[in-house]
Amino acid sequence: MSMSAALQSRRTYAGPALFSYGFRPFFLLAGLWAAFNILLWVPQYLGLITVPTEFSALDWHIHEMLYGYVAAAISGFLLTAIPNWTGRLPVNGWPLASLALLWLAGRAAILLSADIGSFTAALVDASFLIVLAIVAAREIIAGKNWRNLRVMIILAILIVGNIVFHLEVLLKGSADYGIRIAISAIVLLISLVGGRVVPSFTNNWLARSNPGRLPVPFSRFDMATIAVSALSLAAWIAEPVHPIAGILLLIAGCMQSTRLMRWAGDRSLGEPLVLVLHIGYAFVPIGFLLLGASAWSVSVPATAGMHAWTAGAIGLMTLAIMTRASLGHTGQALRAGRATQIIYATVLGAALMRIVAVFSGSITLVELAGLAWIAAFGGFVFVYGPLLVMQKPSWERKT
Repeated sequence: MSMSAALQSRRTYAGPALFSYGFRPFFLLAGLWAAFNILLWVPQYLGLITVPTEFSALDWHIHEMLYGYVAAAISGFLLTAIPNWTGRLPVNGWPLASLALLWLAGRAAILLSADIGSFTAALVDASFLIVLAIVAAREIIAGKNWRNLRVMIILAILIVGNIVFHLEVLLKGSADYGIRIAISAIVLLISLVGGRVVPSFTNNWLARSNPGRLPVPFSRFDMATIAVSALSLAAWIAEPVHPIAGILLLIAGCMQSTRLMRWAGDRSLGEPLVLVLHIGYAFVPIGFLLLGASAWSVSVPATAGMHAWTAGAIGLMTLAIMTRASLGHTGQALRAGRATQIIYATVLGAALMRIVAVFSGSITLVELAGLAWIAAFGGFVFVYGPLLVMQKPSWERKT
């Protein structure tokens, strides 16, 4: 299909609302998979069930949260943000449906890898992020939106991390570097995107509803913070318990904390849709500080910092973006209703319990954190699923 024909098919799309915009299938899949993963993981963790995967139970859980759930959330975000960046029509219809099916094929391949073979599963799974990167790069380049090509660097790191993860499982039976590469790439993405959207959304709300001190605009300090964070993450990937890595992580944590305080989050208490972004981003410096401390003290487990990033920063930030984008792009009021506030509070509780469980060793807290996580993402699917599946977007309703 020629470029002009492809654009015309996007413009005249009249199929199911679910495949009219990238956020729809991928946010729905992300919510479903986040809940389903933990629903399977907790009984695996307790030794009650096994699944037909070549991965260990822990590696399956980690891979499918990072390269499954987070990959779906990133896909939904990118395929929705890129049209805003470029002014082009969104990828929709059968190309979007095919991309969603490829993601699903990856999840099935990993889950059933004991039956179909690790190599076949790796090929199917790894192909999704590669195809997503090709689609995203094509749209950004076609729109001459060169500034946002930097996002492709993060996607490239995730692709490499996924391949490394599979190679480690194939060659030595368990993953190590592939886990840290994925977490690092996602934390950097949160630093890049969060550094734009958190102060921007806060500024918009404060200017309209609570005039006074506003977030400090993006500056050289933000660039320095991201650079130091990237350096510390590279050191953590290479040598996670090396004292120099610990120092760099602690410095990055202090700079990230300062960065967050410059965004006037304390003035956003009256708007949960904005406040949740600040709370979610707070887990970024917390993760840096805990991991930095773990390199110097055996009393601080490294997994505490990793769960601050995964359950805290990733869990809250993805839900915050998914709920806000789902409301905005389906023509709803940008307001966090009672159900959405409960979703935020539940995933925050899950993150805090999971971090505390690392220090206490409490199995009960792990179980409760898992139940809270399932409730949060199950709640997202229940509340937002009908909007994603049926509600026509505003630009469609006008045509």
